[in-house]
Amino acid sequence: MVRVRFAPSPTGHIHVGNVRTALFNYLFSKNRKGVFVLRIEDTDLERSSIENENIIYEDLNWLGLNWDEGPNKGGDYAPYKQTERVDIYKKYIDDLLEKGFAYYCFCSKEELEQEREKNLKEGKNPIYSGKCRNISLEEARQRIAGGEKAAVRFKVDESEVKVKDILKGEIDFPTSMFGDFIIVRPDGVPVYNFVVVVDDALMNITHVIRGDDHLNNTPKQILIYKALGFSIPEFAHIPMILGPDHSKLSKRHGDTSVNQFRENGYLPDAFFNYLALLGWSHPEEKEILTKEELIDAFSLNRISKSAAVFDFDKLKWMNGVYIREKSRDELFELAKPFVTVADTNSVDEEWLKDVVYSVKDKITTLREVDEQIKIFFEQSSPDDESMELLNLETSPLVLQSYLNEIEGISNLTADKYKEVTKKIQKDTGAKGKALFMVLRIGLTGQRTGPDMDKIATLLPVSEQVKRIRYILGLIKR
Repeated sequence: MVRVRFAPSPTGHIHVGNVRTALFNYLFSKNRKGVFVLRIEDTDLERSSIENENIIYEDLNWLGLNWDEGPNKGGDYAPYKQTERVDIYKKYIDDLLEKGFAYYCFCSKEELEQEREKNLKEGKNPIYSGKCRNISLEEARQRIAGGEKAAVRFKVDESEVKVKDILKGEIDFPTSMFGDFIIVRPDGVPVYNFVVVVDDALMNITHVIRGDDHLNNTPKQILIYKALGFSIPEFAHIPMILGPDHSKLSKRHGDTSVNQFRENGYLPDAFFNYLALLGWSHPEEKEILTKEELIDAFSLNRISKSAAVFDFDKLKWMNGVYIREKSRDELFELAKPFVTVADTNSVDEEWLKDVVYSVKDKITTLREVDEQIKIFFEQSSPDDESMELLNLETSPLVLQSYLNEIEGISNLTADKYKEVTKKIQKDTGAKGKALFMVLRIGLTGQRTGPDMDKIATLLPVSEQVKRIRYILGLIKR
């Protein structure tokens, strides 16, 4: 059975690059009827916290990336947090030391830095010389018992390591690039390259799908897999995500964390759809796809070998498509947290649902709802360009005619509004901007906004009368 994992560090919100990796793992596992594991890599004790851990759960749940095994759910390979697996790591570290695959290194930071600088001056790779390689395990343990601090290094004897990657093919890594590398720091904390191997092996992870910034870690990990007698999983290193300027996507490009997109009014299903197409393409080149359609079509061999560019405009477009597909009630529930222009508890909810739904074609994010519906709650003062239209010879006639037609009507329907505008056109001779734009300005004070038939039917007639009279007063002055 296919088993994949997503292993974030609880140091804050998940960013676009990480969550795209999680999404590819999720889609692959679901396509293959496999298992999606969530593992928390919380060994960075200074920056990790329960609060940050909960943020990860919240971000993944919002996006619909529901894990099959992991914290809060359990599973056959628990625990799923690295800080709870320390005893497991110690067992395998001892195993490597006993079998001669690793050794204690007593070199200080200063010694290592001097050695590094010397190598660089001589044009050599700044790798460890192996100075402590021949210290026996017995002697090393005596020195540690005597109070000395020591790291643990993995002993690299091979000249090269072959990495087989599903996306990149076979790559040869000369070990002269890294030499004997540290697997446990002097403070006793095991490093990423070691713990990730132990965790993936013991959790029976069959495919490691991750960003290609991890590719250089892979040869070290393969050496550890072999030394511990573990089966080596299949690797797929996916290209990174670039910003619109083709540099690495970062905060300077704008939104980069899942939470920011959520707070800016993006829908989870639209964001899920867009992320899936960042570096992967549908066999029929479709763009608007449900989660089920993405799962059904997903395969690793359709992942691009080149970096994907994050297109904020395309995401907005796609989000707009998903917004327009929502029903009136669905859209209202989604938009409600973003409505601040009105007290949602005191306004008639059914009317407010209609108001929100009336602007669905005008918005690309939920955050834009507030600005669009503002005209139903307040009248803007016309700007200079609007005043030019209001000062047309026919404008006072248009507004007064509209006022005469609607006064006394309790409810203005779409058909009645159409009938009224036709009569005004006939009576005044005004048409186009001179009719419809002037009416829009008369009712809202603006030249843009929701469709006029929506404004005329949703804005109470008494409010329309009040607004038209105010604008007529401006013209007469």
